Amino acid sequence: MPELRPSVGRLVHYVSHGTPVRDDGTQAHPPACRSAVVTEVDADDPGRVGLAVLNPTGQFFHPLTAGGAVHADAETPLGGSWHWPEVVT
Repeated sequence: MPELRPSVGRLVHYVSHGTPVRDDGTQAHPPACRSAVVTEVDADDPGRVGLAVLNPTGQFFHPLTAGGAVHADAETPLGGSWHWPEVVT
């Protein structure tokens, strides 16, 4: 199967950063996976995209001009990254 490439309009998952880590190592809100729509793709690095992130409390826009979001593996997601939605059976 050919490798998937992001394109405008595709649905992906975005991993939020969460709140800052407290002195005891906990977070009020840990990183979470959110639904997102690809709004733009970096022509020089197709793994870096601009996103419209859909949160339960509102929308968040992460354009390329603000750094965009980089592709990461779904098994080891990093805050601020995106990955393809997992297959649910």
